[in-house]
Amino acid sequence: MASINWDSLQVFLNLARHGSLARAARALRIDATTVSRRVTALERQMQQTLFERTVDGFVLTSYGRALLPHAEDMEAAFDRIERVSSDRRNLTGQLRISVSEGFGTHFIAPRLHDFSSAHPQLEIDLVASSGFLNPSRREADLAILLTRPRRGLLRIRRLTDYRLGLYGPRSRSDWHERAQAGSLRGAAIPVVGYIPDFIYAPELRYLDEIENGIEATLRCSSINAQQEMIANGAGIGVLPCFMAEDDPRLMRIMPGVSICRAFWLAMHRDVASQARVRAFVDWLTACVAAAAPTLDPASG
Repeated sequence: MASINWDSLQVFLNLARHGSLARAARALRIDATTVSRRVTALERQMQQTLFERTVDGFVLTSYGRALLPHAEDMEAAFDRIERVSSDRRNLTGQLRISVSEGFGTHFIAPRLHDFSSAHPQLEIDLVASSGFLNPSRREADLAILLTRPRRGLLRIRRLTDYRLGLYGPRSRSDWHERAQAGSLRGAAIPVVGYIPDFIYAPELRYLDEIENGIEATLRCSSINAQQEMIANGAGIGVLPCFMAEDDPRLMRIMPGVSICRAFWLAMHRDVASQARVRAFVDWLTACVAAAAPTLDPASG
């Protein structure tokens, strides 16, 4: 069998990651017909079927799954060679980051132009949503998680602590006074929070840390929507300080009460050394350090 070249394996990797000819073609900056032709040629060369063609896209066969980590090892080696021959300003390829909705929207997104401007040839996917893609299954290059992962071939580090507090609409100063006066349960103030059935991490169950027995009566799966509900007078609720402190529509209720949580940075060990991943981690670490008083006011 003739030797397999790196270009063929790049096509294989991108189709494995994206699951469709069109998305793989966009990542590689070639047309979908070329992707299909190169994958077919690679399968013919290896005398193995690497993908099942399904109505939902291209799915790796058992042989394809066995080939994947070897192709990723070659990709990592190629990236190391690139780092020797060029600096980080020439980063190319795709970087996919999975992050919680609040941190992605209110912290990373407003700053991301600095990173993308420094690396204009890099394609960046910021997946900011309730729930996370799994870097252990290579659904994302890296994930910023609420919980420290306990399994998987991952490199994990604590990114930062952050604080949450109880907030209400500035237009309802009477709620602030009633909350300060005694029990929230007896204050007849509506509480905004998560839908219990849709809480995707135990760290989001924090109402009992404000006062035992509090239950939300206005519930939503989106922290951004909760912020809008609170700011527009629907009730009071727990919000991260990095979201709420700069919102002039909000005021802190019971300022002496705060909740501490942490963000964890996780990436598959096979991609941790890639230049684009290292560059993003370095940039994000610097952003977090500069914003420490906003993320964790108690630390100051």
